[in-house]
Amino acid sequence: MPRGPRTFLLVLISVLLLPAAASAKVWIVKGAGFGHGVGMSQYGAYGYAKHGFHYDQILTHYYTGTSIGATADQSVRVLLLDGVGSVRFSGAGSACGARLKPAKGYVAKRKRGGVIVRSKKGALISRCGPVMTASGSPNVFVRGKGTYHGSLEVRAATSGLVAINVVELEDYVRGVVAKESPASWPIEALKAQAVAARSFALSTAAHGGVFGVFDDTRSQSYGGLGAETPKTDQAVAATHLQVVLYKGRVAQTFFFSTSGGHTENNELSSLGFGQPAIPYLRGVDDLYEAETGSPYERWKRKFSTARMASAMRALGLKGKLRNIVVTQRGTSPRIVRANLVGSGGTTTVNGPQLQDALGLPDTWAFFKKKRK
Repeated sequence: MPRGPRTFLLVLISVLLLPAAASAKVWIVKGAGFGHGVGMSQYGAYGYAKHGFHYDQILTHYYTGTSIGATADQSVRVLLLDGVGSVRFSGAGSACGARLKPAKGYVAKRKRGGVIVRSKKGALISRCGPVMTASGSPNVFVRGKGTYHGSLEVRAATSGLVAINVVELEDYVRGVVAKESPASWPIEALKAQAVAARSFALSTAAHGGVFGVFDDTRSQSYGGLGAETPKTDQAVAATHLQVVLYKGRVAQTFFFSTSGGHTENNELSSLGFGQPAIPYLRGVDDLYEAETGSPYERWKRKFSTARMASAMRALGLKGKLRNIVVTQRGTSPRIVRANLVGSGGTTTVNGPQLQDALGLPDTWAFFKKKRK
């Protein structure tokens, strides 16, 4: 049966499209690790613990030239809420000199540059001035956040109210460990996490003196009582007030998820690219991480040529993207610097810039362009 004009046209279009589809290319990015790559790999610590290493051996492996010592008991100031209009809480026995009923709910609000406390039904309980401190009995519940040891401090700020949990160091660490490492992990890995969390909290500079740490990954994850488990509490108790020391001072013990087999020097990482080198934050081999089943031990991402070109243009690509050439890698294969080779010239970028532009898990990455 003869083909009509419409049938012939469709066949012709299909034939013309075949070479273009066959020649289409994509960018394949293969890499390893997840996080900034500096300090202790959590999955790596898990691997060392499975192989019989004690927590102090794990810590001194990842933090070069350090030792384990003791610190004094002290409080930690954790930012829970920032710039809110009100803070609802319960569990407190007193606030600003007024007796409260722990079973009742209360609300802190800002008024004329200060903080007032009202009952759940709106009755005025106390005028606190610029700062309200509600003491737990012994714990305080903050609506929308959780239940915490210690006290709740609410401050008037230009953006609204700031809520801070003032908590003893060991209770703080109890609220961190299970948020950062699964409670099912070996006890020695959890002990290492406890000491690293305690050291990090003490070594992190206070933000304007109002609070010391965030309750999320900007510092380390903290969930209060809701995060505590018997096993992680055991790890905290077994390392009571122990910290990582470097030349007698508490080390800033950065940690992250997965190293890919080797950690990185701090000055070559996305943690603090180009910052001064810190002697105890040197890249080291991670011998047993590959056995732990981390989903980020090895990873692969695929990008269309259009998506890759768009991301590189945001980094200053000149003209059409021809290639990405890595010119320097760190002590691990993490990218330090690379050249974006375009039809209009070459642009130099660093590893963290590439990671951010493409949303990669790590700067440990290799680029290849291939046909579909």
